[in-house]
Amino acid sequence: MSHRSSQHAEYPQHHAHDHGRPVARRVSPVKPPVLTAAPSDYTIGHAGRQVRIGPVLFWIVVGTVTVMGAWSAATATYFAFRDDVLTKLIARQAEMQYAYEDRISELRAKVDRTTSRQMLDQEQFDQKLDQVMRRQSTLESRATALSGMPDTAITGSIGKPAARETTAPGTLKPSPISDTVTFVAPPDREARLESRGPAMSAPAPKQYARNGGVDTVIGRLQSSLDQVESRQLATLSAVEETMDSKARRMRGAITDLGLNMAQLEAATPRVAMGGPYVPVKLSASADPFERQLYRVYVSRAQVDKLNRTMALVPYRKPVVGEVEFTSGFGIRSDPFLGRPAMHTGLDFRAATGDPIRATANGRVTSAAYNGGYGKMVEIDHGNGLATRYGHMSEIHVKVGDSIKIGQVIGLVGSTGRSTGSHLHYETRIDGEAIDPQKFLRAGVRLSAG
Repeated sequence: MSHRSSQHAEYPQHHAHDHGRPVARRVSPVKPPVLTAAPSDYTIGHAGRQVRIGPVLFWIVVGTVTVMGAWSAATATYFAFRDDVLTKLIARQAEMQYAYEDRISELRAKVDRTTSRQMLDQEQFDQKLDQVMRRQSTLESRATALSGMPDTAITGSIGKPAARETTAPGTLKPSPISDTVTFVAPPDREARLESRGPAMSAPAPKQYARNGGVDTVIGRLQSSLDQVESRQLATLSAVEETMDSKARRMRGAITDLGLNMAQLEAATPRVAMGGPYVPVKLSASADPFERQLYRVYVSRAQVDKLNRTMALVPYRKPVVGEVEFTSGFGIRSDPFLGRPAMHTGLDFRAATGDPIRATANGRVTSAAYNGGYGKMVEIDHGNGLATRYGHMSEIHVKVGDSIKIGQVIGLVGSTGRSTGSHLHYETRIDGEAIDPQKFLRAGVRLSAG
């Protein structure tokens, strides 16, 4: 830094007059003024450049640098002689780091637990859903077993019309020969519908899961399947009860008629069937439905056997239509002599030419004109049971023919010792005439169940 002074240059003026003529004046160039710093300013020069700083600013800068230096020296001295402060700072830093690491570990463990729980929930859901699907499959197989049962048991009777015809009051309705003894198994439509029921067309589990969660899905499916299973068990119980009731009624009818069950079964012809014997075995783990279904099949086999036995018992009507007797069984006044006489059968009112039907399975032992019977057919039903049909106008069978229930064996007439067109019908056991109404009443009781 330096002080500078101004300099002044004088340039002489030359005035010349040459013989009275003016002489040109020479003017020197003007130099710019040079600024000179005040004596109290400070100039800082570097690389050919100069910066002027006032004394106030200069001392402010110097003071600031001095204070900062003193503060740094004091701080360094303090930390150098106070180890506990530095230790606390280091411990605090370490504590913050540990806390951060612990938080990271906690979050990682939480994520792992959440993932594990989700996997466990998914596994449990899959297991429960698999159980539901297996149960549904079981119920479907049960419904198939129920639907496989025939609607009508084998009775050996004449087929019953599909639907009863309604008639106006006072109008006589023709009655088929089998309407007193037709056993119809309870309808299993309910069981059949279960295989197509809502339990099998339920909404997708994922949709349920979105609406109510896994527990709601399983709960709804289980509830639906419980209802299906309950209805199936109820249907099966009804079938079992019906089968047992049938068997009881048929055994009771045979007892009331004074027939020997063992002899009847021995006389029953066997149906043409065969095959190797493969016994049915229930496993120890069989559920109640399987055990009940087994009992139903056993009861059904017994009912089928009794039906074949009862096919040899003449408890059906020999004519179609409403039953109207013109003469009963027992002692009566002879229509020709007017004297007391034994009537060994029932006289059914009928028109000439009406069909006469066999009331049980059997074989023809007589088919010809027989004295007071006129044209008569006798059928042997086995076990000492026989039926006779007299006063026929026509005979449609011959001796030795095998007869089925409801088969037309001839037509109503008035041949023999008869006062008009009617059917004389007898039932005999070991050759002795028995009141046919006893058999007809047994048929009514059987059909009432």
